[in-house]
Amino acid sequence: MKITIIGTGYVGLVTGACLAELGNDVFCLDVDQRKIDILNSGGIPIHEPGLEEIVARNRAAGRIQFSTDVAASVAHGDVQFIAVGTPPDEDGSADLQYVLAAARNIGKYMNGFKVVVDKSTVPVGTADRVAAALKEELNQRATQAEFSVVSNPEFLKEGAAVEDFMRPDRIVIGCDSSAQGEKARSLMKKLYAPFNRNHERTYWMDVRSAEFTKYAANAMLATRISFMNELANLADHVGADIEAVRHGIGSDPRIGHSFLYAGCGYGGSCFPKDVQALERTAQEYGLNLLILQAVEAVNARQKQVLGSKIQARFDNQLVGKHFAIWGLAFKPNTDDMRAASSRVLIGELLRSGATVAVYDPVSMEEAKRVFELDFYDAPELLENIRYASNPMEALNDADALAIVTEWKAFRSPDFDQVKARLKQPVIFDGRNLFEPAVMNELQIEYHGIGRSVLTRV
Repeated sequence: MKITIIGTGYVGLVTGACLAELGNDVFCLDVDQRKIDILNSGGIPIHEPGLEEIVARNRAAGRIQFSTDVAASVAHGDVQFIAVGTPPDEDGSADLQYVLAAARNIGKYMNGFKVVVDKSTVPVGTADRVAAALKEELNQRATQAEFSVVSNPEFLKEGAAVEDFMRPDRIVIGCDSSAQGEKARSLMKKLYAPFNRNHERTYWMDVRSAEFTKYAANAMLATRISFMNELANLADHVGADIEAVRHGIGSDPRIGHSFLYAGCGYGGSCFPKDVQALERTAQEYGLNLLILQAVEAVNARQKQVLGSKIQARFDNQLVGKHFAIWGLAFKPNTDDMRAASSRVLIGELLRSGATVAVYDPVSMEEAKRVFELDFYDAPELLENIRYASNPMEALNDADALAIVTEWKAFRSPDFDQVKARLKQPVIFDGRNLFEPAVMNELQIEYHGIGRSVLTRV
């Protein structure tokens, strides 16, 4: 099938590359010439495990191409995926300007039937706005070309996006019941047929329900995280071990083990903005989603927990103190630092007079860019950030180590070397990577999240 992907970010590039891997003829469009140049020179503009190899293989086979030519992109694909960004607007709602601009460009150049697929995460009702934008452009051209707008939200985890796309647990597709909608359904069924050979993974529904499903899924996952973080904070006070609690409640099949890990808050491009966007949608209908408001408030507070633990341990006297930070990205296997907890912690430490040495396996360059934005009002603080070449180097002469991202490389360090490099053996573990009992045996002062009962043994 001939497929056009509009946008070469995480969603667009992964979708395009994986569909090409299945044998489709894919045209990837982006208005950012820099991204297209990188892709055409053999690189990729994002860090996503396994993606570079798939892109290279399909470029060599001629199944994927990258361009800024809008007219050519519209002419190419029978199915046009809109996979552009939907950043939060000032009021928290999703900014649809890029989605609607993509729709208008399709309308400007299309001459035959097109299936226009909203792959971007968009609020309920966006398909109607996309259809209106398409009709407006077609009317201006006095063209009678037909189309159908479909909702096909993505469920890709950064760091595991290729695996998630190629082995999906579900495919959600929303179509209308018109003749054009039935035609679109037939094309989408053909496109996704390779994923349904073992068993049917596609959930067909109306367009608005499909749009809602994406937000509901992310809101539910964010809720589980914030709920466990609240319990972890209480566990620290009552003397319970949140890890034991997690195992205890996770064994209930009605609850399950996924997304029950306590930590120092969630970040990234999806959960924060999607929770806000869903709240904003509710407000437009005169409703307040009290649970989601609490989820967001808990998460904002949770990002301050590590800093509070450090302040308390050092009697609120951080001037002249030096800390090692392991992990900068919001999660492992990505260089994405959007809404990352590390930014909150490092900001508090630096503004309290401390210095830091930081290390992350892949996001060091992105960190330099992000910190320039974070400290635009106090650029002199940037001099108090040292970028280490490896985890152990970051520990040199540090008063303590703080772990913010659960990279696998941090799970089994040489603790003798850790103790030798730190001024004193103190670890603040924002992801509960280590067992407190083991830390006690090693004579390392350990501060986890919701695990203070074992720290005192």
